[in-house]
Amino acid sequence: MTQRPILSVREIRKSFGELRAVDGVSFDLDRGEILGFLGPNGAGKTTSLRMILEITRPDAGTVSWEGGAALDRRRIGYLPEERGLFEDATVERMLAYLGTLRGMSDGDAMTTARRWLERLGLSDRARTKVGTLSKGNQQKLQFAGAILHRPDLAVLDEPFSGLDPINQELVITLIRELRDQGTAVLLSAHQLDLAERLCDRFHLMARGRGVLQGSLERIRDDMAGGAREVLQIELRANPGPAAPDGAPDERLRAMMPGVECRVEGSGDHGFRLEASLPPGSDLGPILRTLGASYAIVRVHMRPLSLHEIYLRAVPAASEEPVHV
Repeated sequence: MTQRPILSVREIRKSFGELRAVDGVSFDLDRGEILGFLGPNGAGKTTSLRMILEITRPDAGTVSWEGGAALDRRRIGYLPEERGLFEDATVERMLAYLGTLRGMSDGDAMTTARRWLERLGLSDRARTKVGTLSKGNQQKLQFAGAILHRPDLAVLDEPFSGLDPINQELVITLIRELRDQGTAVLLSAHQLDLAERLCDRFHLMARGRGVLQGSLERIRDDMAGGAREVLQIELRANPGPAAPDGAPDERLRAMMPGVECRVEGSGDHGFRLEASLPPGSDLGPILRTLGASYAIVRVHMRPLSLHEIYLRAVPAASEEPVHV
């Protein structure tokens, strides 16, 4: 029996005057899955999340919770991008209050809040005011407030905002624990390296529309031209008076017209050449041509990263608004 998605979004649209912020977004989200909801500033991500949570209504399209049931806010955790804490409240009371808003009793909320503060390394700040916390610690507090009631669906808008690398790792661990306990996670973030490590699937947006959707392997396959791998070659100029005939990237482009490549470094200190290649490319001619003018120090093949896919699928021009 096929599992029914906990969330189904179908062709939702939203305009503000002549600006079409969201233009036909569709996706499903299953229990125990992390979906990366990605795109540049102004792509329509936050507007989409607000329609999903019924903060605002779509002009068209549908959002279905468990196949049509009414949205139960007590079973949802929402971390907004904007800070939403009372700075004059104590840390533990603020967190407990967020728990009661999600249906927890006062006692359970306080007990759970104290447990979370210990997990977050904030127990010693429990009775200090929220306004005395750093931006990163306020972000951890708000993150805990979104999930301390063990939601079935967690909607996390920029959960890594303001966090240092150590606390980014902590939040990654907590999000994975959510997934492992069966929570569906809808994650919007600009830290693509972290999203690549976390997410099971992705939905990339630009100008209010979905441009790529699926697992990382799927969206690699869907990239125009089929370039799924990156060739990395470290080169050093051969000793001698004769200068190499052309820079390494120029030589590679001459061999393979249309190939995307870039080079870092200089002849004095060596080069690092990167080129995006279609699957099954023959490296022999490339290495022979480069080896005639350079010493080849290291050769490495790696898959196309999410960051590289994003730059190809969501060009800068896509940040322009769509008018209706």
